[in-house]
Amino acid sequence: MSPGSPGAKPDQKTGSLLVNPGGPGGSGVTMVQRGQKDYDGPLRDHYDIVGFDPRGVGLSAPVNCLDDKARDTWLTTDALGPEHGKTLADACQAKYGKLLEHLGTRDTVRDMDVLRAALGDQKLSYFGLSYGTYIGSVYAEEFPDRTGRLVLDGAVDPAKPLAENNIEQYAGFERSLRAFAAHCAKQAQCPLGKDPEKAADKLADFLDGLKQKPLTTKGGRPLTATAAWTGVVEGLYGDESGWDSLANTLGWAMVRGKGDDLLAYTDSYNKRDKDGHYGASADAYTAIFCADGATDVPTGEALQAAYAEMAAKAPLISRHEPGAALFDPDCRSWPFRSPEKAHAITSKAATPIVVVGSTNDAATPYANAEKLATQLGNAVLLTRDGEGHTGYGHSACIRTAVHAYLVDGTVPAAGTRCATDPRP
Repeated sequence: MSPGSPGAKPDQKTGSLLVNPGGPGGSGVTMVQRGQKDYDGPLRDHYDIVGFDPRGVGLSAPVNCLDDKARDTWLTTDALGPEHGKTLADACQAKYGKLLEHLGTRDTVRDMDVLRAALGDQKLSYFGLSYGTYIGSVYAEEFPDRTGRLVLDGAVDPAKPLAENNIEQYAGFERSLRAFAAHCAKQAQCPLGKDPEKAADKLADFLDGLKQKPLTTKGGRPLTATAAWTGVVEGLYGDESGWDSLANTLGWAMVRGKGDDLLAYTDSYNKRDKDGHYGASADAYTAIFCADGATDVPTGEALQAAYAEMAAKAPLISRHEPGAALFDPDCRSWPFRSPEKAHAITSKAATPIVVVGSTNDAATPYANAEKLATQLGNAVLLTRDGEGHTGYGHSACIRTAVHAYLVDGTVPAAGTRCATDPRP
């Protein structure tokens, strides 16, 4: 746990605000240590901002199953069949054994309640992003009487099994990919050509072609199709302000055959530092998902239907390796079966919960936010119109509404919509 940012005005302090950046695998400690300025103003005036690392993450018994060299290969290989998932599962089982059964989100929210009590708060105040919304949802289900002001931004739909969630997520990235490509085609310089209707196909053809002819980089690491697709997805997490930079990076790879800049996007996504070291986020991502019931996978006709739906909704971004798209992460070889199952979460919490959704969020589609707000019951949906993952960092209007709720308890009016901040 990190004490993070102590309240700037102790006489106004109302307690602690726990935060989580998502993942699963993101470090709340790092989120606060590196982003203290993000909380300047009303939040720091009224709260001690507390970052914590869920089980298996960061400073909380991190799960790190592969060494750096093995992970370089594992994260970028184009051989993504069932043996790929088994390689990680076997390594994690050998190193961590029975610990893997106790890394699920329900375990984490019980830890979080202990943390709430240790901080002296009667009720939990919490701000969760992306997967962090699932943590908040499970807390509200598990401890409704201790649920205070919760903001859940970039919602996960807890009722969807992993395969269904992946189909919708890949569909979101497919939409963002096509929007980015069409934008690029309208610019003076674009490696994807001048036809907005064909630009996305040209990009996908190039990326898939790296399977046969990967690019080499200055450090000798190959830019494989898997690595290149990961880099593009990293670029699509942001809003339009980053699209020109992504297009320029693709130009170096597609026109000049230089993949270093695109591989840097990939390294950012995979949390690989300049010295080639990885944190525990990659393995925590798999371990937590598998502990949360992602071992319950479709088979037979249901599996074939899932593949067909993925191909229909995300034909470009999933065709490189449909199995890896559907099973992300791949829990089919995981060493235990979790009792946790996907289900609609309801809460009897008396305090309203604020769910934030962004209409063109590729990573957590807007429909998830709509569904979560309905499932929780005593919740209100706050909407941001625009591209990019989560709303708080993209809109002053969203930030104002979130601050008003967390500080004063002012619940946004039903149907409130916010614009994305203008591009600088």
